[in-house]
Amino acid sequence: MLEIKNLSYQVDADGEELGILQGIDLTIPDGKLVVITGPNGGGKTTLAKTIMGLAKPTAGQILWNGTDITGLSITERSKLGVSYAFQQPPRFKGLRIGDLLALAAGKELTHAQQCSYLTRVGLCANDYIGREMDASLSGGEVKRVEIATVLARGAELMIFDEPEAGIDLWSFSQLTKTFRALHAEGSATLLIISHQERIIELADDLVLVSKGRIEAHGPKEDILPKLLRGNIAVERSCYGKKEVESRG
Repeated sequence: MLEIKNLSYQVDADGEELGILQGIDLTIPDGKLVVITGPNGGGKTTLAKTIMGLAKPTAGQILWNGTDITGLSITERSKLGVSYAFQQPPRFKGLRIGDLLALAAGKELTHAQQCSYLTRVGLCANDYIGREMDASLSGGEVKRVEIATVLARGAELMIFDEPEAGIDLWSFSQLTKTFRALHAEGSATLLIISHQERIIELADDLVLVSKGRIEAHGPKEDILPKLLRGNIAVERSCYGKKEVESRG
């Protein structure tokens, strides 16, 4: 279980303290697929980065399976089963994809194991295992390889930051199939930051983050209709309107 208690993240901008996250409280049970959505600049990615340890909160607490991970390093969190897939995955010239999968797994992998991870993200394994993780790969290919490394690590908490960013429609279709299959397996908790309706439709629960606060959290069936009708106060440019709506 992931528990976030009174989490805040502030930055100093020209002598003024800006609250990027402001008193976030959130509990995510094991095995859930939760989508964090909301307007750009609302704090979604910062929240995800604090969970992974890429950003250090200025206040609050993060618990994973009862362990306080607030002060732990990225490596320590990874060893506890927390993983993170970037919105723009890094490329590594000279590093073959098969070797990258082995690094993620922390052990040597058989050809069959490498094939299994790549096949699950919609890639023909024999075409990719020997390729380098470099600029020759498209955005969609890089994104799917990164997800394959998350699978190879065997993480219990998988965080995906806007996985749809910069990929083609076919790759996006493959990603949704991968998320659906992962969720059906029930072996991991999935936390996905996204604006995309097809990903939101996969969710058990939705978390709406705006201006550094949680505006709504609950089952998708309860939250999404209210969001689309404008019953939740949020700058809804990503949902079809630009004005701030009032709660109904």
